[in-house]
Amino acid sequence: MRNVFATRWGIIIVGIAIGIMASLLQFWGNPANMGICVACFLRDITGALGLHRAPVVQYLRPEIIGFILGSFGAAYMFKEFRPRLGSAPIVRFVLGAFAMIGALLFLGCPWRALLRLAGGDGNAVLGLLGLVAGIWVGTQFLKNGYNLGPSHKTYKAAGWIFPIIAAGFLVLMLLNPIIPGEAQSGVLFYSVEGPGSMHASLIISLAIGLVIGFIAQKSRFCTMGAIRDLVLFRQTHLFTGILGLAVAAFVTNLVLNQFNPGFVGQPVAHTMHIWNFAGMGLSGLAFALAGGCPGRQLFLSGEGDGDAAVFVVGMIAGAAFAHNFGLASSAAGATPAGKIAFVIGLVVCLLIGFTMREKS
Repeated sequence: MRNVFATRWGIIIVGIAIGIMASLLQFWGNPANMGICVACFLRDITGALGLHRAPVVQYLRPEIIGFILGSFGAAYMFKEFRPRLGSAPIVRFVLGAFAMIGALLFLGCPWRALLRLAGGDGNAVLGLLGLVAGIWVGTQFLKNGYNLGPSHKTYKAAGWIFPIIAAGFLVLMLLNPIIPGEAQSGVLFYSVEGPGSMHASLIISLAIGLVIGFIAQKSRFCTMGAIRDLVLFRQTHLFTGILGLAVAAFVTNLVLNQFNPGFVGQPVAHTMHIWNFAGMGLSGLAFALAGGCPGRQLFLSGEGDGDAAVFVVGMIAGAAFAHNFGLASSAAGATPAGKIAFVIGLVVCLLIGFTMREKS
């Protein structure tokens, strides 16, 4: 059966659908210009589990659960569930951690950078330029033999682990629901103010997450892959999808009166342009070296890719480090500790790129 989602028009329609649904999630309660942000939502989940104690960013985001389970369902339905593992798991973990640290320096993942731009946030331009620069550096390593090694088939049960964890989080949320005005319900932490307290209903968030997980798995939607393919091969197939996302979100924001152009006073954003560029540059490099953006890593983990799951766990660890050690930016801008973490992350990622190349 032909996979219509993977065609040129299919990937465009997937991008449009994600852009519309992300803007609607914002309209229905998610933070402004953050209808969907994989990095931010993983950060919120990290807080909900008590792995960091920043009280304004703690919520077990159902969209992330939906991404994994939707991808899992699509992979099983179309016989694309392929449990596999690769090499260098600790490297993928470290790349995930520094990808998250870079994203929290900018305050968003590639999807949120596009959504911030679609909402009128001019600071997102610097982030997107940094993302392109970081991915470009990563492509130079790829052209010169960088490779973390091939993946190999593994037990089917190994591929089930991450989807089971996602389902477990949903059960945990149902058993420990939000108590209005309370910062903790059972074992879970919930923000009572700030971005973590802003969310659409559980049913809407989960349903949209499941739909996006399903169509993204079928289309291979990936922002990093789109830029990588454009730079390396001059292929625009995936790139048309992210253009569709940005345009659809922009139009939807106009219709819903959610477009507010400017640089100053944008929601969950800062105006330190160098660090907006630098943060996404570090993330882009880490994404390129790991083989996918955060969304793509979640979708891959749902279809049984253990390497992608390790990267996602690294991002969760990075979120915990970022908020426990004061690395994450705020509306006031990047912190001194965050700037030091950027330098360390850049050095580590460059060393990984230089030292893990196959010799001819």
